[in-house]
Amino acid sequence: MAYEEQEAKRSRVVVETPTARREYVQSESTRTPERSGVSGGTVGVIVVLAVALVTILVLLLMSGQNSETPTDVATQQPAPVPQTTIIQQPAAQQPPVIVQQPATQAPVIVTQPAATAPTNNDSAIQTEVDKILRAESTLADKSITATVDNGKVMLVGTVQTESQKAQAERLVLRIKGVNAVDNQIAVIP
Repeated sequence: MAYEEQEAKRSRVVVETPTARREYVQSESTRTPERSGVSGGTVGVIVVLAVALVTILVLLLMSGQNSETPTDVATQQPAPVPQTTIIQQPAAQQPPVIVQQPATQAPVIVTQPAATAPTNNDSAIQTEVDKILRAESTLADKSITATVDNGKVMLVGTVQTESQKAQAERLVLRIKGVNAVDNQIAVIP
């Protein structure tokens, strides 16, 4: 930090004794810091204000670009042309429903996905899992719930031992159509 010297005092003291003469020079100066320049706080405020100003300008420019009115859009795009739509369903189900409009363009064919068979199989697996878990004497009184999704069985509930948890999983894996078992059963002694 730079200092500016404002005042300097020098004093000279002479001490005479019978055997010697001594001279002492004493200097004293007062210094104060310079007050030129910009403080760190002022620089910080200027930076924050500059960032805020740039942010506001960017937001204004972005909102100006996206503010097209519906009349502007209507003048830029031609009116849509009606389409002919044919909905085709799989052959195993009902005959396709055909919706026709005046033909000005090539028809668009939409095929609906066929119903997936695993839902019926899942319900059969669900029934079998519930039946087996109720029939097993060591698991009948436990609160075990099973859900089936595409052949994957998730077991949720509580049992008293690890062997009961493993037994429930083994029983479910034996059922035809079960691909995997997600055993979320908690063991609470």
